Amino acid sequence: MDRILIVEDEEKLARFLELELAHEGYAVEKAFDGRTGLDLAENGGFDLILLDVMLPGMSGLEVLRRLRRTDAVPVIVLTARDAVMDKVTGLDMGANDYITKPFEIEELLARIRAALRSGGHSDPASSGVLVSGGLTLDPARRTVLWNGAPVALTNREFELLRTLMRNRGIVMTREKLLEQVWGYDYAGETNVVDVYIRYLRQKIDDAFGVKLIHTVRGVGYAFRDAEGR
Repeated sequence: MDRILIVEDEEKLARFLELELAHEGYAVEKAFDGRTGLDLAENGGFDLILLDVMLPGMSGLEVLRRLRRTDAVPVIVLTARDAVMDKVTGLDMGANDYITKPFEIEELLARIRAALRSGGHSDPASSGVLVSGGLTLDPARRTVLWNGAPVALTNREFELLRTLMRNRGIVMTREKLLEQVWGYDYAGETNVVDVYIRYLRQKIDDAFGVKLIHTVRGVGYAFRDAEGR
């Protein structure tokens, strides 16, 4: 039986979804705020998550960002009808799909079935696995491989590399990297990014004779494939 987590602060809607999903044979749990939802998502072993964007305590997009550090579970984002940027940001941050409120339950059920079918992680696109030449990063397994051999990274190095690879070809400022890797409430020195970039280069670029992490002087850093893409 597939297990679904509903993270939705509108309790009547959450209860309606719970009843409909249970009727379809799913096991369902609910959370009404972002922090509780994140805790359940990280520890509950769910097969799919329905995640509202506007949540108390922690926004749905922040829940998604933190969840994608370690988990490739399918996520369908629930957004307001006119929240275009929420949809775009959610997809960019790793959501599998979105549906706008109000929605027909039949459409949501169809989207859930589609997400579950593609959620078996049989291919890199569906699992969030990132590949660049000989380098493979698997967020679900927390592994980095170079031509099949493991690369030992600390948790922070892993998150920094993942963020750079997910934004390959895009110049990331130090401030943006701090926000996405260290968190919105980080209050330390911005040169911590430079320090960890140096660690990554030692373990990947220097160790394997490639140039993947590029400095854009005066701006920040960019990950590019070995061919320069």
